[in-house]
Amino acid sequence: HIGFTHVEEIKRGGLRQIKRISDCQHTEQLRLISQPRPDFGGLAMDQCRIMGIVNVTPDSFSDGGRLGSVDAAVAHGKQIAEMGADILDVGGESTRPGSETVDDAEELRRIMPVIEGLAGHLVSVDTRKSVVMAAALKAGARIVNDVSALGHDLASAAVVAKVVAPVILMHAQGAPRTMQLNPRYDDVVLDVCDALAEKVAAAEAGGIARANICVDPGIGFGKTFKQNLQLMAHFSLFHGLGVPVLMGLSRKGVVGAVTGEKAAGKRAAGSLGGALAAAMQGAHIMRVHDVSETVHGLKMFTASNDPDSADI
Repeated sequence: HIGFTHVEEIKRGGLRQIKRISDCQHTEQLRLISQPRPDFGGLAMDQCRIMGIVNVTPDSFSDGGRLGSVDAAVAHGKQIAEMGADILDVGGESTRPGSETVDDAEELRRIMPVIEGLAGHLVSVDTRKSVVMAAALKAGARIVNDVSALGHDLASAAVVAKVVAPVILMHAQGAPRTMQLNPRYDDVVLDVCDALAEKVAAAEAGGIARANICVDPGIGFGKTFKQNLQLMAHFSLFHGLGVPVLMGLSRKGVVGAVTGEKAAGKRAAGSLGGALAAAMQGAHIMRVHDVSETVHGLKMFTASNDPDSADI
């Protein structure tokens, strides 16, 4: 469990003040930060949960084409579930920088048999499209993970609200094809936080209960490497939104930039370092490729901070 005794007040223009909780006048913000999060997708948010990635796209930035058949994708999903993945995130459209959109029929062709093959597991569908969301949820997926925060397809919010599905709202500046060309912010941390607050409010206005909302600051989606690191350094700020927070750093370009590792598939160690930094700031969900390494790292992180939690 992560606790705190002080808060940092941040205002635009660079003003930052560290205060004791007893001296902070922002009582509503303190309430949002400190109140226990309800279960998300049936999972208690009292520990960091692992979302394992099941990509069935031929052009994903890290492992595109590796799971080239339904059998391979289903087997991979089951394997990482055994390793400790709490959620299996199935996606059929790459949203890497420079990627093009995939039509609904092709995306459904890729993911539907995989979702059906993973029946009995907690599956999330990684998509921006309402038609795909509806079909996936009907087939057994229970969570929607939308990199556009329900903004790409205006019918998406109604689909999610109708079936009362939990949804992950991720921040992105621009579409995947062009998002990395020239990302600009006045203050990346405050701008992303304010944008996500607006997305949460819009989702609530669309009939989605706050208890069914999680946010993701969107590492690598319309941010420079330096801006990604600034978001990671201030990750705890997003607890002020009053919902669970997801970190999706795994194998991304910023990991390669910091470590010097050019091959995405060899960035497990750097990704784990970032995951532990996010865990220290209270991340509720970690979206990762390297499930076993992350599970082991988090177990050691937890045991080192709370020896009584270790089952030894």
